[in-house]
Amino acid sequence: MMKPVLYIAALTFGLGAAQPADAACYADYKAKKANPLQLHYGVIELPRAACKNRKRARQLIQKRISVGGWKLLNVMSVFGPEGLKQRQASAGNFYLRF
Repeated sequence: MMKPVLYIAALTFGLGAAQPADAACYADYKAKKANPLQLHYGVIELPRAACKNRKRARQLIQKRISVGGWKLLNVMSVFGPEGLKQRQASAGNFYLRF
């Protein structure tokens, strides 16, 4: 009887521990373009590893938004999926664009 209980406990723990690794990670940022001056606030999805290192997050965001001619000004915050909905309206067209 003890083996099935241990097996179920181990399986439950294993599944619970695996979820954060797969969880999405996001950042909100401010960027600009020159001539004419344009500013935007955006939300971007990042690989989980980038969320643990703010410098790496900045590098990835800059690389991705530069395709559109944007220059990163500031990374406001890094957060999980629970922060998406509250930022969607503010980000407008730049919500998960890059």
